[in-house]
Amino acid sequence: MPIFVKSKNSTLKTIGTILRELRESKGLLLREVGAKLSLDPTILSKIEQDKRMPTKDQLKSLANFYKDQKNEVIIAWLSDKLYYEVQDEDLALQAMQVAEEKIKYNKTLLSAKSGI
Repeated sequence: MPIFVKSKNSTLKTIGTILRELRESKGLLLREVGAKLSLDPTILSKIEQDKRMPTKDQLKSLANFYKDQKNEVIIAWLSDKLYYEVQDEDLALQAMQVAEEKIKYNKTLLSAKSGI
């Protein structure tokens, strides 16, 4: 797993780093968070060490648990998934730009269909 630059800019932090920092900022132990979410502390530890990606269900539980930073948690998970998928591709940046345009276009279509 790649190690991202550790900085105050959370956009460069991995999902594991963000989750560990959130847990520690609340003064909670792995076993406490694991017990509250019915998540094995060993799995949570691996997630926080970036040795394992949380599943979508685990992510939902974690995002809801850290509700004040829910969006930050979800964005970190999504960005890590995207990065891991395309990191070795020569055309990754261009493909990401095309994907961004597709997302914007589809949102525009959905807004027009729903009358928003």
